[in-house]
Amino acid sequence: MSSPRSNSENHPPSDADQPRPGFSRRRLIGAAGVGAAVVGAASAGALAGRASAANPSTDHLQVAVPFRGERQAGIVTAQQDRMTFGVFDVTTDSRDDVVALLQEWTAMAERMTQGGEAFTDGAVGLNPYAPPSDTGEALGLPASQLTLTIGFGPSFFLKDGKDRFGIASRRPELLKNLPKFPNETMDPARSGGDICVQACANDPQVAFHAIRNLARVGFGTVAVRYAQQGFGRTSSTTQDQATPRNLFGFKDGTNNIKAEDPGNLDNHVWVADGDGPAWLTGGTYLITRRIRMRIENWDRTTLLEQERVIGRQKGSGAPNGLTQEFQELDFDLTDDKDKPLIDVDAHVRLASPEHLGGIEILRRGYNFTDGNDGFGHMDAGLFFIAFVRNPETQFIPMQAELARKDALNEYITHTGTAIFAVPPGLPQGDPTAFWGSTLLV
Repeated sequence: MSSPRSNSENHPPSDADQPRPGFSRRRLIGAAGVGAAVVGAASAGALAGRASAANPSTDHLQVAVPFRGERQAGIVTAQQDRMTFGVFDVTTDSRDDVVALLQEWTAMAERMTQGGEAFTDGAVGLNPYAPPSDTGEALGLPASQLTLTIGFGPSFFLKDGKDRFGIASRRPELLKNLPKFPNETMDPARSGGDICVQACANDPQVAFHAIRNLARVGFGTVAVRYAQQGFGRTSSTTQDQATPRNLFGFKDGTNNIKAEDPGNLDNHVWVADGDGPAWLTGGTYLITRRIRMRIENWDRTTLLEQERVIGRQKGSGAPNGLTQEFQELDFDLTDDKDKPLIDVDAHVRLASPEHLGGIEILRRGYNFTDGNDGFGHMDAGLFFIAFVRNPETQFIPMQAELARKDALNEYITHTGTAIFAVPPGLPQGDPTAFWGSTLLV
C-alpha cells in the first residue's frame, strides 16, 4: 500500500491529515488564557499585511502539509513562497547525542509543520523563571504550508579523516564535495556543512521560527554554520503554479520537472534500489548554489542583450522566435542573417535537456538579498536548490557546461555550494522512525 503522500505529496491534505485541534497555534494561545492579548498585538503590527486564513482566496496557502509519507515533504510539494535554509555542523563526537537530537528534532518538526509549537506545552503559561520552551514568534500564525526537509553532508560521515559516528562505510559513493568550476568565488563559511534543514513556508516568520527553534535545542550538539533566507520562489514544482521570476526579471524554471510526472521523478530525482546504500533508497541528493547576481550591470544592459543572454523574451517568457512560454525550444530558428534566434551561448540552450543529452533536474530555488557588498552594490541573487538522483551524471555535467560557455556568466558568480543526501520520508504510524533512523540505527 502506498503512503499518504507517495509521489504526489503536493496534494492538499485530507481531513484526516489536518492537525489535531490541540496542535493549533491559536488554540495553544487560547488554552493558556492569553490569546486575546497576543493576537490583538499581532493584528496591530506584526501580522499586518499577511494573508489571512479567513480570506477564502488564500486558505490553501495556510493549511498544514503532511509531515510523514514515502518522501520527505518540501521536494515536490507545491513550492512555497519563502524559505530559511539552515546548515549545521555537529560539535560532538557522541553518536548517542546526535541520535537523541535527531529524535527530538523529528518530534519538533512534526509539531511545527502541523501548526503547533516546538514543544507541546507551548511558549506561554510556563515557569516565569525559566526560558520558554518555544521562542514564540509564530504564536497566532497558521501552519502556512511549512515543510522541513533534512539532508546529511559528506562531512557528517567522515570529517578530517575521522569517522565520528561509525557510519563512514555507509556514505553514498556519490555524496562528495562538488568539483571546482570556473566563475566561482566560493566563501567557505557559506559552503559545506554536516546537516541541512530546508524550511519552506508561505510566511517568512514561520520558516525562520522553525530553524531558530531547531538551532536553539541543538546547542551543545550542533552549531549553525550558515543560514540563508529566501523570498519569491524561482521555480514551480506543480502544474498549477505559474512560472515565477528571478531578480533579473525573467521567468525562471519554465521547463522544471513537475510533481504530476512520476516517471520523470523516478528517472531524475528519486534514488532507486541499487543506486547506493539501502538507507537512501527513495531519497534524493540536494545541491545548493548561492549565485550572486551583478544586478547593477544587468540593469544597464539593453533588453535585446538581456533576451539574447537568456534565450527567452522578458515579458512573455516565450523562447526567442516564438510567442508562448511553454512552446518547445526551437534551436533551428534563425533571423534574416541566418543567425540563431536562440544564441549558441544562451542560458536556456545550454541548460536544456536537448543540449545536454537528456539531463534534467528538479529545481527549487529562491531569490535573496543580503544587504550590500561594501562597494555600492547589492548583495543579491539566487539561492539555487536542485534535487537529483545522481549528481555525477546530472548536475556536474550541466554546471560544467554552463560554467564554460553560458553568456549569463558575465552577470553572475557562484559564492557558496553544498551537497547533501536526503533520506526518504518517515512511515506513517511508526513512532520509532526519526530523521536519519535508517542511517544511524
